[in-house]
Amino acid sequence: MASLHLMKSGFVNIFGKPNAGKSTLLNALVGEKLAIVSHKVQTTRHRIKAIVTEKEYQIIFSDTPGIIEPKYKLHEKMMQAVKSALEDADIALLIIDAKDTTEENHEIFSALKLKVPALVIINKVDAVDESRIKELTNFFAQQAYCKEVITISALKKKGIDALIKKVVEHLPEGEAFYDGEELSDLSTRFFVSELIREKIFYLYGDEIPYHATVLVHEFKEKSTLVKIGADIIVQRDTQKGIILGEGGQMIKKLGTEARKDIEAFIGNKVFLELFVKVRPKWRDNELQLKEYGY
Repeated sequence: MASLHLMKSGFVNIFGKPNAGKSTLLNALVGEKLAIVSHKVQTTRHRIKAIVTEKEYQIIFSDTPGIIEPKYKLHEKMMQAVKSALEDADIALLIIDAKDTTEENHEIFSALKLKVPALVIINKVDAVDESRIKELTNFFAQQAYCKEVITISALKKKGIDALIKKVVEHLPEGEAFYDGEELSDLSTRFFVSELIREKIFYLYGDEIPYHATVLVHEFKEKSTLVKIGADIIVQRDTQKGIILGEGGQMIKKLGTEARKDIEAFIGNKVFLELFVKVRPKWRDNELQLKEYGY
């Protein structure tokens, strides 16, 4: 009789402060650009699940919004996503930027009151010296919530394989949850809107990205290309003016850059139409937050 092949599978959720490198880590783990990456905080507003399937295991990674004090309904929704992530994790990855303060991160991790094994991940280790890494490792290794400390550089993809190996060790045995072809539980439309939103973070000043969201209202696959129509929602007319730019220059640039990324992501030619709509106070409107997928 052939020996039974034991598969391991489970949900692994990534927690940490804004800018600790959660999305970069997620992308390094999956090898695809799933989570949008920006140097501005609160880029990740949704929980993004990324699925890694191998013969021996399936890991469903979940990137959560950075942990912040809620200021708007939108933030409250983001924090609900963090809470729901706590409830369905098999393993937690607690990520800290090696340059960041030890104490503050420790407070956040303690406050999570985890009931599952947690690995503390020290990220951006290439940016600090050995003594700092030692100090962090010693500190977190002693904490009740920490099973193990792992050092990585998500950006340089250093230590990623070792991390996956450790995660698999702690995973429960069980069948795969998703079919092996799936990379995420979210639709292509969602990723298209995120790619457009990412470009807004890159091209516009500090305030605009926080007041903007993107709604894809058209996604038609034609024989030679995919036709996509998306609304950029802002709160004020002045913001609409900034998004459009003089003579529509800025939105043209935004469209061109976003289109390149979307084409690379879906592997097809794209015709992208962008519209800017003003919806005052959308961040505090339950109905609109629902409509925009929050």
